[in-house]
Amino acid sequence: MTLSRVSLKALIVAAALCYATSPVAQDVLSDDPDILLDELAVEGDPGEATRLAGEVVERWSHSGSPALDLLMERAVGAAAEGDFATAIAHLTAVTDHAPEFAEGWNRRAETFFRMERYGAALADIEQVLILEPRHFGALGGAGVILDILDRPHAALAAFRRAAEIYPAEENIRDAIARLEQETGGRSL
Repeated sequence: MTLSRVSLKALIVAAALCYATSPVAQDVLSDDPDILLDELAVEGDPGEATRLAGEVVERWSHSGSPALDLLMERAVGAAAEGDFATAIAHLTAVTDHAPEFAEGWNRRAETFFRMERYGAALADIEQVLILEPRHFGALGGAGVILDILDRPHAALAAFRRAAEIYPAEENIRDAIARLEQETGGRSL
């Protein structure tokens, strides 16, 4: 694995954790994530794009069930402490009880990723994208994993799709530029 791949992996994990824990003003929580995603796709200001992305993730993070949200909180806490087995157990309970809740699958994919269980992470990412096709974090995560697995064409395709949704994300743009150079700009 090259230094740039390791750095990108670390940046994606850090970005996902920042988004997952970013505070958002309560008066904007009623906004529709689809409207915010539409705005995100055309936002040119990086700061405003980051704010919009954080708001989207904030909305995706609420299941509508206090019990499931508590399980999600416990899973995030366990993962932050490095207790991945507990985090996976909590997130599996979330996906079992609310299979339509994309963020449960996404958080479990992130945890599998941190455990370097890339096949399991990709399987969960696939479920996220079935439920929420514009989940830029899942697409970026897929790109990182596919890059680590030395599948640069597939990684490039995933990153390009993420950039269509969140074009201001610098890490995604950097990954695309690097992979375009490696692959001659082609994705399969």
